[in-house]
Amino acid sequence: MRIRIISDPIFEWKLCWMIRSADTPKSTRCPKMRILWDPFPLMVHFPSLIEETNRILAEIRSDSDPDDNDTSFSHNTTAAFSLGPKISDWDQQRQQWLQQNPEYPSFVRGKARILLLTGSPPKPCDNPIGDHYLLKSIKNKIDYCRLHGIEIVYNLAHLDKELAGYWAKLPMIRRLMFSHPEVEWIWWMDSDAFFTDMVFELPLSKYDDYNLVLHGYPDLLFEQKSWIAVNTGSFLFRNCQWSLDLLDDWAPMGPKGPVREEAGKVLTANLKGRPAFEADDQSALIYLLLSKKEKWMDKVFLENSYYLHGYWAGLVDRYEEMVEKYHPGLGDERWPFVTHFVGCKPCGSYGDYPVERCLSSMERAFNFADNQVLKLYGFRHRGLLSPKIKRIRNETVTPLEYVDQFDIRRHSTVSSESKSQ
Repeated sequence: MRIRIISDPIFEWKLCWMIRSADTPKSTRCPKMRILWDPFPLMVHFPSLIEETNRILAEIRSDSDPDDNDTSFSHNTTAAFSLGPKISDWDQQRQQWLQQNPEYPSFVRGKARILLLTGSPPKPCDNPIGDHYLLKSIKNKIDYCRLHGIEIVYNLAHLDKELAGYWAKLPMIRRLMFSHPEVEWIWWMDSDAFFTDMVFELPLSKYDDYNLVLHGYPDLLFEQKSWIAVNTGSFLFRNCQWSLDLLDDWAPMGPKGPVREEAGKVLTANLKGRPAFEADDQSALIYLLLSKKEKWMDKVFLENSYYLHGYWAGLVDRYEEMVEKYHPGLGDERWPFVTHFVGCKPCGSYGDYPVERCLSSMERAFNFADNQVLKLYGFRHRGLLSPKIKRIRNETVTPLEYVDQFDIRRHSTVSSESKSQ
């Protein structure tokens, strides 16, 4: 038996007491952190384990990998940046593939096939608790996708070394379009965004004539030219030629280094309220929609009738009020579809808000959504800040009555049908 632990004295003390067997002599005291007893029993020396763990974490976090010197796939820095070979007949290629593979239809039971894409950096979080909230975030997304028949991909890889950080989503979206031609919509969602209305379903018929759906406001975009006019933390991208062309136009501001830094200066100079920092994908898209409005805007839907992106600061403290006054399925300010923790960096070492506030707010958002899932099983959280749950109804010999009453899948179907009428 081999035990590895992180270099945290409190954690070590707790771990010692958790696995300390009932037969362990009382003279063996955990606080000294020299030995740790297990049921076999086995004595483990902590210092060497700590050193080994730190070495492994340092190796993972290191920027230099054995194959970093491999330049076989590097971009030509003297040429304009490209996501890949120019493809101009994607609609025809995709349509032909769909005809040849009828077992993979792009519409299932009358609904367009959606693939939700999310992800996080390939390395461990700077703040260890950040990994815990990444786990809660993906659990939340898996729950929503399971309930609504949506496929999900969680990405941990940088497919293009030039496009790291904010920009990593672009090459991944492109690859998924090619790898999953059966998917009609690719839905990107940031790892710091949580579904908080588990009943609400996207009104896809509303977007029949559009290829990109973003949360945004036309007046902020075209009149104020604000750098927060739209949000790219949660958006829908149709799998089509138009989307490929937009990606080709969007990506050139993204390569890390001088290109991204110079592009950031252009964005700050042209977008109201934007601080001075390197180019980010959201500002670059806004700049593109403004500078090439005639080319792109006809196929862009700025959605603000519900919260495809809901800024967390004005929402998380109102969840109890929402439960008292409203019901899930609304998706708007009464019961937000998505709560997005913009400015919180639980995985990083810095953020725009105190980390304690961010983490407690994320806990509330997760439990608020989780209560909607647990209701079918007869449980709920003891409070929105508590991971513990309690029973809300007794067992019965006729359990199927609760499926009819509480199954989110049934309620979401009714909700989507009412919206389409």
